[in-house]
Amino acid sequence: MNKLSTKQFWMVGLMLFSLFFGAGNLIFPPMVGKMSGTSMYSSMLFFSITAVVLPVLGVIAVAKSKGLINMGKKVSPWFATLFTIIIYLSMGPLMGIPRAGTVPFEIGIAPNLPEGFASRSALFVFTLLFFSTTYWLCLNPMKMAERVGKYLSPILLVMMVLLFICSLINPMGSPIQPQAEYASNPYISGFIEGYMTMDAMGALNFGLVIAMVIHSFHIKEERAVIHSTIKTGVLAGALLFGIYMMLAHLGATSINLYPQTTNGAQILNAASNHLFGSFGAILVAGIFMLACLTTCIGLTTSSAQYFATWTKKFSYKGWVRIWIVCSLLLANVGLDAILNYSGPILTALYPVAIVMILLVIADSLFNGEQAVYKITVYTTGIVSILNGLSELGIQIPLITKAIEKLPLYSLQLSWVIPAIVAFTVGCIYIKAKKTRLITSVVKDKS
Repeated sequence: MNKLSTKQFWMVGLMLFSLFFGAGNLIFPPMVGKMSGTSMYSSMLFFSITAVVLPVLGVIAVAKSKGLINMGKKVSPWFATLFTIIIYLSMGPLMGIPRAGTVPFEIGIAPNLPEGFASRSALFVFTLLFFSTTYWLCLNPMKMAERVGKYLSPILLVMMVLLFICSLINPMGSPIQPQAEYASNPYISGFIEGYMTMDAMGALNFGLVIAMVIHSFHIKEERAVIHSTIKTGVLAGALLFGIYMMLAHLGATSINLYPQTTNGAQILNAASNHLFGSFGAILVAGIFMLACLTTCIGLTTSSAQYFATWTKKFSYKGWVRIWIVCSLLLANVGLDAILNYSGPILTALYPVAIVMILLVIADSLFNGEQAVYKITVYTTGIVSILNGLSELGIQIPLITKAIEKLPLYSLQLSWVIPAIVAFTVGCIYIKAKKTRLITSVVKDKS
């Protein structure tokens, strides 16, 4: 069999949607809807470029490269090892998994605790149950498509659609004129907000999981795996876009009733309480719980799978246990602490991940020449690492000031122009090298 059946296609597509759809994906779109108001559709279109298209391309890029490690080898062997380990650790047990474990507690449980109740104890009990469930669901990765795609994903989608339909039946209000930065440029503002979901890095983790699941359906031919990955990626992207638009609608229509909300979680809580009363808190808690659980499953599985192949010291199940315990301990440090140390790390890593994805997708344009990869990736890496150090308060004389003067620095996109310039230089270098080689061959023949 060289292609997924219809049932398998939907299962894998729904699974990929759920792996992407975590807490950040719930929080950002309602705020975009609120702030963009009557410009919601144009803002969300640009939001989707960085929050939908780029992550889907990331999954395809990993499948096309036959794994993240092979993707990194297009730059160099040492870069491949270092980059892969950092990606799996940062998006896995050091940041991504602990954060996903604490967000549903902070949003669904903490606000409803009795006054005087020890929140630290409650956090420990919640994360212990949360990560125990994650551990059980990760023990057999071959069943992940069925468990996530067949059960958890549909439940999550039903909850989201229910909230949206009720907002249409019982409207909260109408969108108002765009506010703040959305008033002057709703396109760039939406683009940046989608960029902040950081899903492109998650895609590098999930690419291995998707390929593994597709292989489990006895599809072994490389082209068939890539083709199936593209198809399921498009389905997951379409579902993400649809849910994002629903969430943005909730944000845009809730502003008249709840003008003081400052983030997407507050908007969803307010809207669900308005539409469902006391049941609304349970609904939002359930949505965040499922969204974070499915993301944790994907991140844990991909990290354990990679480290089990990288070193034979522990089995896949052994690595699952290690990452679950590490995540449990870090989750109990608290969400604020996790966000404080994760910000600079993501600032340093995310641009490199984006550039790697785009280079792999556009590989045929420059014949996959390693020089283009090296020049572009290293340039991007230098700028993004300096930005990360700057966030930590580490200033390098003259160099930091020079970085701050780059175009788009205020939008956290100072790496974009250097990356484009480096890519152009790399292509010119390759073309010049080939021209010299051809000229040399012609001279030798004459």
